[in-house]
Amino acid sequence: MKYCLLILFFSLLSCTNAKKENQSKVVVLQPFGDFKTDQAKNVLVQVKTINPNVALRQNISFPENSYYKPRNRYRADSIIEFLRNTVGKDSVVIGLSNSDISTTKNGIKDWGIMGLGYRPGKSCVVSDFRMAGKNSNQQFYKVVLHELGHTEGLSHCAVKTCLMRDAERGNHLDEEKDFCKKCKSFLMNKGWQLI
Repeated sequence: MKYCLLILFFSLLSCTNAKKENQSKVVVLQPFGDFKTDQAKNVLVQVKTINPNVALRQNISFPENSYYKPRNRYRADSIIEFLRNTVGKDSVVIGLSNSDISTTKNGIKDWGIMGLGYRPGKSCVVSDFRMAGKNSNQQFYKVVLHELGHTEGLSHCAVKTCLMRDAERGNHLDEEKDFCKKCKSFLMNKGWQLI
């Protein structure tokens, strides 16, 4: 009888641990500067389709050390460093910006970008500054998903229609349709609710 109870206990414990591994993190949206409230609420609604655990914070100022005066931009790496200390281990935070952001890439000190996220990581940042007019909301959300994918551990994908495609010095967001089968499977194992 004791043996049966022990087996039952460890079976339940195993199921509970597996369930915890497949639960998605809380996604925290952190708007910076004068990021538009309607745009932030739109991102909130969209992210809730893949993860119901989303929180939208009030706008805050960019970290002082993130401003790069020579190009009137904000350093994405400094923003990420600031953000990662604002959430617990069960959360990921994404900075939302209408201002231009940059990072160091391929030997260029100040490379303008649409988003940045480390893999894996607890924080990332996205800007709509470089996005095209009529599809800018859809493009912005695609970059949000892309950077959140990096925080989960995904690298860039070679599939041209995958949301994890590398920007490769351009805006190919209208060509990207969804996560490819491999990337989607990876994210679903992390608890993302993808169809």
